[in-house]
Amino acid sequence: MDDVLDTAAMLARFRERAAAVRRRGLPPVEGDERRRIREQMQLDYMDFAMLGDAQASLDGGILTLTVDLRPPAERADPAQPAASSSAGAPAT
Repeated sequence: MDDVLDTAAMLARFRERAAAVRRRGLPPVEGDERRRIREQMQLDYMDFAMLGDAQASLDGGILTLTVDLRPPAERADPAQPAASSSAGAPAT
């Protein structure tokens, strides 16, 4: 593994993981198991999407991910995408 972390590629992988969770269908299960799988998919999507929307910096070996959860009107840079919320979670 290289000594330099490619933060842009790392964030792109998280965005792809979020998209993959969103595309993934539910397996043919019913009842409580279906509910648990759906809830886990929603959490996975939200986690991957937030990390994919983060701003990354690597300073002195310390990786810092900044996720701005404020509405666009309240951000210093309104063009910065908001971290995804459960509203964009996978459909069930």
